Amino acid sequence: MKVLVIGGGAREHALCRSLSQDPAVTELHCAPGNAGIAQVATVHPVDQLDGAQVTALAVLLGAELVVVGPEAPLVAGVADAVRAAGIPVFGPSAEAALLEGSKAFAKDVMAGAGVPTARSYVCTTGAEAAEALDAFGPPYVVKDDGLAAGKGVVVTSDRAEALAHAEACERVVIEEYLDGPEVSLFAITDGTTVLPLQPAQDFKRALDGDQGPNTGGMGAYSPLPWAPEGLVEDVLATVLQPTVDELRRRGTPFSGLLYAGLALTSRGTRVIEFNARFGDPETQVVLARLRTPLAGVLHASATGTLDQLEPLRWDEGAAVTVVIAAEGYPAAPRTGDPIEGLAEAEAADGTAYVLHAGTKADGERVLSAGGRVLSVTATGVDLVEARERAYRSVGRISLAGGQHRGDIALKAAQ
Repeated sequence: MKVLVIGGGAREHALCRSLSQDPAVTELHCAPGNAGIAQVATVHPVDQLDGAQVTALAVLLGAELVVVGPEAPLVAGVADAVRAAGIPVFGPSAEAALLEGSKAFAKDVMAGAGVPTARSYVCTTGAEAAEALDAFGPPYVVKDDGLAAGKGVVVTSDRAEALAHAEACERVVIEEYLDGPEVSLFAITDGTTVLPLQPAQDFKRALDGDQGPNTGGMGAYSPLPWAPEGLVEDVLATVLQPTVDELRRRGTPFSGLLYAGLALTSRGTRVIEFNARFGDPETQVVLARLRTPLAGVLHASATGTLDQLEPLRWDEGAAVTVVIAAEGYPAAPRTGDPIEGLAEAEAADGTAYVLHAGTKADGERVLSAGGRVLSVTATGVDLVEARERAYRSVGRISLAGGQHRGDIALKAAQ
């Protein structure tokens, strides 16, 4: 199978790494890719938001599967353009991707599907936002209705900060605060069958102890030893399957990756948000534990044959990923700094490796080219060993002003 992956972050590097290890994949391409992806796939310069460009490349390469990684191309309709050319594509249509592209649309779908979520108001003016904030009280949760690369949410006890964020957005969803630990659960679907993956937890705040500003994610781990028994089955029955069924009922079937961000509250499991693609950095740890070859699973989603797959096989051990971010991230990341120690950070036995996010090649050197620069990922028999290996590798990498959290998976490993 010839496979083309669209995107250029650590999520796409994780996808490409898994696909490159799949014996069914005879050719692997990525557009636009990054310095790390170039080591496992042939990279092509392309505007990932341009459906015509992506489709032309897929046709030129004779791609038999196109995997769309990031949310922006999905919302822009890139999967639709590729599908229209008769090429199997992993990723939802633009209409179905509104599940992530519009928080208000997602709330409407959840209401129709009877999916448990936070009570909320959609606000388009400062006056409406002020009223909604007062209705719920602190801590305040304010979400930009549109795409914001994981940084459109403000959770704060400061009413002025919450109102300022609301007024800076055209349309916001203001909702009640959900207590309890958060879980990310991915499911692969072809629009009918829903195949849940293993749960993971990510760390959104920039600093240790969940302090500092919200980011796109500073690390993740899997499995979750503290998760209640039967969590995956329960979420499949009450959240994932009803959502897929509701979208199909509306005439906008969802195929690809459905990502449920969940809060395990004192009143039961609630959906915080949906995403329409693999999450970053959770993908890094979930794929590190997946033993079933990836290409066949993604192809089954793209061709409506998931019900014919064997049950997925998983590594019994654990995986941890630690994000190394640039100085100034998330507000104003500095780019163009050389990264040293990448080869030294890789374990010869494959138990620790570096996935590139915001990097670019400069001759023999690799330079930082984004806010989140690297995802250092490691596996082990348990979270203690996986953490140890991940942080040992982090310690071998040098990036001027680079920052990372020191507490990824710490509580879970204790």
